[in-house]
Amino acid sequence: MSNKIDSKEVELFLLDNLDFFETRESLVSELKFKHSDSSASSLLERQILKLRGEQKNLMDLLSSFIETASLNEDLFNKSKNLILSILDSSSREEVVETVQKDFKESFNVNNCILEFLNNEEIDALEKTTEISFHKGAIHCGSFSKQKMDLLFSDSKVESMAIAVLISEKEIGLLKLGSYDRTRYLGDEDTTFIEYIRDVLEKKINSFEVDV
Repeated sequence: MSNKIDSKEVELFLLDNLDFFETRESLVSELKFKHSDSSASSLLERQILKLRGEQKNLMDLLSSFIETASLNEDLFNKSKNLILSILDSSSREEVVETVQKDFKESFNVNNCILEFLNNEEIDALEKTTEISFHKGAIHCGSFSKQKMDLLFSDSKVESMAIAVLISEKEIGLLKLGSYDRTRYLGDEDTTFIEYIRDVLEKKINSFEVDV
């Protein structure tokens, strides 16, 4: 059994090693001191509070990094599975079914439509919605109820993302609708949607080349 350490020995050790706590800030932040109004004690208390605050901020930042990494990994895996399913499809109809099902089930999208329209139908849709569906276009946000009803025929959709893909014969629209008005505000989802759109465009055009 080890001998009990005497408090005076600790005190003498610290006096002989004044730099002991320089590399042990986490230990300092855990120390407890009797409250005192003296300037030296108040200064030490403020320093400890500062260290504890910095330690908490670092832990919060680390937790945020871990959470973000976990979300990114989840999105990557879901995206990979969707792309592999698209590439494995043997017909345009199968691609449409796969995409619409996967976005709803894996990405929690309330409404997903992948449709193909001819030039006349696109012109008519552009005229009624006043939205341009030119090559490469991506639209995200909350639009008027009238426009979203025209695009989804779903009165619950309050925000949407639409990506335009061009095939040899028709124009495709990948339409994602959310019942959350803030889901597609801003451009944070644009890169992901653009990536899926590009994969779809390549796959759809490969069917038309094979015909």
